Amino acid sequence: MADFSKRLNNAIPGGAHTYSRGDDQFPLNAPSLLISGKGAYVFDANDKEYLDYGMALRAVTIGYADEEINAAAIEAINKGNNLTRASMIELEAAELLIDQIPSAEMVKFAKNGSNVTTAAVKLARAFTGKRYVCIPKQHPFFSFDDWFIGVTEIPKGIPDSHSANTLFFDYGDIESLKQLFTIYDGLIAAVMLEPATIETPCPKQCDKRSAPSCADCSFKTRNFLKEVEVLCREEDALFILDEMITGFRWDLKGAQHLYDVNPDLSTFGKGMANGFSVAALVGRSDVMNQAAINIKGHERTFLLSSTHGAEMSSLAAFIATVKVYKERNVCNKLWKYGESLCTQFNSLARCKGISEYLKIVGPFVSPNYQTLDSSANTSLEMRTLFSQEMIRSGVLMPWIALSFSHGDEELDKTLSAAESAMKIYSMALEDGVEKYLDGPAIKPVFRRFN
Repeated sequence: MADFSKRLNNAIPGGAHTYSRGDDQFPLNAPSLLISGKGAYVFDANDKEYLDYGMALRAVTIGYADEEINAAAIEAINKGNNLTRASMIELEAAELLIDQIPSAEMVKFAKNGSNVTTAAVKLARAFTGKRYVCIPKQHPFFSFDDWFIGVTEIPKGIPDSHSANTLFFDYGDIESLKQLFTIYDGLIAAVMLEPATIETPCPKQCDKRSAPSCADCSFKTRNFLKEVEVLCREEDALFILDEMITGFRWDLKGAQHLYDVNPDLSTFGKGMANGFSVAALVGRSDVMNQAAINIKGHERTFLLSSTHGAEMSSLAAFIATVKVYKERNVCNKLWKYGESLCTQFNSLARCKGISEYLKIVGPFVSPNYQTLDSSANTSLEMRTLFSQEMIRSGVLMPWIALSFSHGDEELDKTLSAAESAMKIYSMALEDGVEKYLDGPAIKPVFRRFN
């Protein structure tokens, strides 16, 4: 068997172009290289099939190689793909996104989520004339740029001054954010956060893991995002939502629509184009126009400017993806499949007597599994073991990213694999995980040393 891992690490620092795809994020029996994907399945170099829950780091929400979306991208390629001036499809895509997202008055496209989140921070500073940006310490990733990476566990190569203006608060705790506004009075340009992760902004009394709409919820005015929005208005800071994951998953209009908030700026990517490279910064026209060239005498902010930012094939894929979302009611399917998976998985764990140690948590549309050891501590070793055993049954589940292509057959396959994995998990709780784990445990992406 070819040693693809060695070849990858010899040719590419980290072995892949995203750290989340590296060897240290998967058990030893995971395929080190994939050749193709179709629907909810991926195939390795030996043409072995795996039911996939990684879904290209959550970027594929319809399914791999969707024919309608691919055909739209190919048609755009045949028109030239990248022209000397703005393209018609660039205009159509921008207008579609403005029509789709309630808070979007203008759009700037890019290829990476990190680029648009950094652009949002720059715009906020330009618009407000202030320096600090506040982010939740619980949210794992905002950008590969210095303002964020400099405050993680791996700041090597980044001058302290590049990240000194980034401040932390606790998601769900409005008092921790208010305290920052008191300490840095008049100096905070923006608050940036994901609308939801495993933890949602809803009050504990609400706990709607499956709710596709907050419009009729009696607690909607008290959700955490509402509190942040109000505070930002009071303090003349911009309210920025990073919808890289929640956008085009929680709701076609974004989680901001679901949770009934109106951010000044928002960022989108991942599920926008079913795996094609598109990211977007959207927001208020007065803020976005800091980068305008058609306002006479206006001092400009140099925003995103990239050769491939409006590549026609990716924007055509975005337009086709929105069409598919509407025709197939994709978001509703994601919520419903997630509910079935979570409910039946957790029921299996209870039957095996291990529900206190292995369970799926979070909103049904984007859940994740928690793995605890026999002392009830979060365990990467136990997480690796569970992933290892799922792979033995042909299910690649580094995390849980759902797609429209996950159906009844995939649910049955997943639950069958989970039942087998739970037997080993239960024995590992009794005998120790080292007896059953075939290789090293996965490691945190953000760690100082290998």
